[in-house]
Amino acid sequence: MARNPHVLLALNPMYGVKFFFTHGMQAFIALGGVVLALTGAEALYADMGHFGKRPIRLAWFSFVLPALVLNYFGQGALLLAHPEAIDSPFFKLTPEPLLYPMIGLATVATVIASQAVISGAFSMTREAMSLGYSMRMPVVHTSREMSGQIFVPWVNNFLLVMVLLAVLGFRSSDNLSAAYGIAVTGTMTITTILALIVARRQWGWSRLAVIAAGIFLLTIDLSFLGANLIKIEYGGWFPLVLGVGIFIVMTTWRRGRELVVREIKQSGLALDPFIENIAEHPPLRVPGTAVFLTANQHAVPHALLHNLKHNKVLHERNVLLTVDMLETPTADPGERIEITEMGGNFYGLELRFGFAEDPNIPLALSKCSKAGLPFDMMDTTFFLSRETIIADAKRPGMALWRDKLFAFMARNALPATAFFQIPGNRLIELGAQVEI
Repeated sequence: MARNPHVLLALNPMYGVKFFFTHGMQAFIALGGVVLALTGAEALYADMGHFGKRPIRLAWFSFVLPALVLNYFGQGALLLAHPEAIDSPFFKLTPEPLLYPMIGLATVATVIASQAVISGAFSMTREAMSLGYSMRMPVVHTSREMSGQIFVPWVNNFLLVMVLLAVLGFRSSDNLSAAYGIAVTGTMTITTILALIVARRQWGWSRLAVIAAGIFLLTIDLSFLGANLIKIEYGGWFPLVLGVGIFIVMTTWRRGRELVVREIKQSGLALDPFIENIAEHPPLRVPGTAVFLTANQHAVPHALLHNLKHNKVLHERNVLLTVDMLETPTADPGERIEITEMGGNFYGLELRFGFAEDPNIPLALSKCSKAGLPFDMMDTTFFLSRETIIADAKRPGMALWRDKLFAFMARNALPATAFFQIPGNRLIELGAQVEI
């Protein structure tokens, strides 16, 4: 750059504007390559987002942006002096004795950058499970101090398989650039749209302000995305197919759970007449507390009916437990626990958790004593109805292939008892078939 200082004139945006006016369509197509110079910024936000906007701004303007300008403008200065270095300007810029150390450093940097994607995939999967958009999977906590430090083995294995397929299929980074460009620009566009929705609904921006910001930001994002859409047939299809596949899986699980809950509600008995009947014709009562996990506080849980039908007994105290996952990261202490007395020693209990929390039912029950419903875990038995999903093409809801996909995911999902950290030695599971 010292030998070619005029490369710094490229900081003037008017050269970019002039380039578009003079080259037209060629300049638009060039955006598909230019966007690769912008990638990596999203990894910065993913890594530092939990620190807030001020550290991101400091890191960007004081370190990252100057480093990128030196790197890219240095390559530009090299090409002005030695056009033959176009095949690999980054490594041609490196002095020969430092070439192999630079290759090692670049490899380490790639591994470090991948951590943002991997940890992000783990966190988003856990939140999707909490919000009901993903089947339950084992989640391993790797830190006793930080709840967000987690490891999801299924997601890790999926990423491994997809990375190997991408490497074997595309064979070189040049071939992968089309897929990478669409993935990044598509993410940028979706993020901008979501940010505009948040600005309108959560931050209270006026409609005019949202439209103005949307026009400015989406003009940039859609220009980059449009330039990369030209490359769909050259590998850009890969992230699109992958995204559609994941979208189908997530919506299938969500819709399938809705259908299962609907079938259970339709086939269930009303709770109030049941409690009145129990009072008139009391069965044998045994000591202790029975907790029945249910999605409907107004219907008799299947597990309770099966226990009463086959064992001919009822516990002294029966609690109908519903777990709600909120669309906020954490639940406020005041909304965590809600207890409803139903008569006849029946109680309705709703436990609420945020999507970023780990639902621990035994721990939550230990805090119910302050709300007037104490639990002795050694004298408490959990009852759960485990549903076996049967795909039925005659029933309204989803296409048969989606019913079968949901049934497959339900068979392989982590049991609700493990997800809610219910001890296995205090659990009784009773089976039930549900047709969707």
